[in-house]
Formats: sequence, structure tokens, C-alpha cells
Amino acid sequence: MPLYMVQWSYTAEATAAMAKNPQDRSVNTQQLIEKLGGTQIGCYFCFGDYDGLAICEMPDGVTMLAGAMAASAPGHLNVIRTTRLFTMDEAVEAMKRAGTLGYAGPGG
Repeated sequence: MPLYMVQWSYTAEATAAMAKNPQDRSVNTQQLIEKLGGTQIGCYFCFGDYDGLAICEMPDGVTMLAGAMAASAPGHLNVIRTTRLFTMDEAVEAMKRAGTLGYAGPGG
């Protein structure tokens, strides 16, 4: 199953609501992912441009897109960013394929 990293940042209102009523948001993300036939590998809060991230396996890109849309629908997120992750085996296979293509760059 394809792997995805989902990063998000909360609105100021959502952050204030969580400070007032602390909760484990990984439960909510896990439930959504499981409804879509996926598996949550991890869910974290973090420093930087994003407030949190989750790593999950999802059946396909359309299913992942549906999950991202559902997660952002309540309006508590400023930003949601989804990145498809590739295993090392997948990356090596891509490298092998790329090596056989012989694409010429500019001036080549």
C-alpha cells in the first residue's frame, strides 16, 4: 500500500480550543484513516512550519485525497500538505528505470 506523509497547521482558534480542552488528535486521524481502508503508522506534533504530521498507508491517491478533503472540511486547519513517500526498494526500482531512459537535457 502506498505511504503518505500528511502535514498540517492549525488555525489560531483550533490551537486555543486544544489548549482549553487538551486531546489526543491521533485518535481522530486514526479513525479517519481506518474508515478509508488505511493504516496510521504514526501521528506527531512538531516545531516549524507545521503543527503536526502523520505517516499512513492508504489504498491509493484518490483515497488519500478524499481523506485530506475530509480532514480539512471542519475548517480547523490553515494548511494541509500531502506527500507520497516511496520505500527504498521503490526508489531503487525508479533509479534503475531512469537509468535506461537516456533523456537528453538542454543542448544535448
